[in-house]
Amino acid sequence: MSFIKNFLTGGVKTSEDPTGLTQGSNGNNGDNNQDNKPIVEGKFYPRTLYKFNGHDDEKIFIAVKGKVYDCTQGRQFYGPSGPYSNFAGHDASRGLATNSFDLDTLKHWDEPMDTLQDLSEQEQAALDGWVSHFEKKYPCIGTLVPEPGVNN
Repeated sequence: MSFIKNFLTGGVKTSEDPTGLTQGSNGNNGDNNQDNKPIVEGKFYPRTLYKFNGHDDEKIFIAVKGKVYDCTQGRQFYGPSGPYSNFAGHDASRGLATNSFDLDTLKHWDEPMDTLQDLSEQEQAALDGWVSHFEKKYPCIGTLVPEPGVNN
């Protein structure tokens, strides 16, 4: 709603997130102790996550180990022509764990979700490192869940 209000009234400051998905900055601004927490949280299916790839929608969302992160501020990495652009709008867990940018590491939105059960200890440790990176750098805006009848 804040996006529409700001769009209509011209009230967006360049330092604010025009989508209204995040609140505050990395510093404390005293807004009800909700700094760094997303205003909007939700459940995403692979199909709904897919559109947030930087092409179909300006926002860039990436799932890692079941959590969805808003990586829009990292457009130079995850956006079109960025080195990690394959991961935008997808569950990037396997690719990050195996250090692979190959499209074969990504599940298509209509395939069963990757359980990651076959990852080695080293790959799991690498993935945990990526989770830590995403948690520190990007707001978590929801979870990735299987779509009934599609991803089971």
